[in-house]
Amino acid sequence: MSIRRLRTEARYSEIVVHNGTVYLAGQLADDYGGGIEEQTRQTLANVDRLLAEAGSDKSRLLSVTIYLKDMAADYAGLNAVWDAWLPAGCAPARACVEARLCSDDARVEMTVVAALP
Repeated sequence: MSIRRLRTEARYSEIVVHNGTVYLAGQLADDYGGGIEEQTRQTLANVDRLLAEAGSDKSRLLSVTIYLKDMAADYAGLNAVWDAWLPAGCAPARACVEARLCSDDARVEMTVVAALP
């Protein structure tokens, strides 16, 4: 059984590849200064970068869990950016939940599961 772990930190790996599947640890924006749209764009850019590093891309998404700090305030802004980012015909299983995030200024976090080609 082959498990590749990339970007391994003391407590987790940002990327785990196993059995043709890529798992990305929770991704956040690089800068928490912007609103939900900007934080979503930055988070998705990080997802793109890590998927490419693992050998996959957003057209191969299987499942995405999205954690929002304030569902009522941020859901529409998240969806506007998400819909523009996602390729036509690509509709991964997706769950959005309201959660307390690592910083009071963080608005969105995502965990991702994608297939390898």
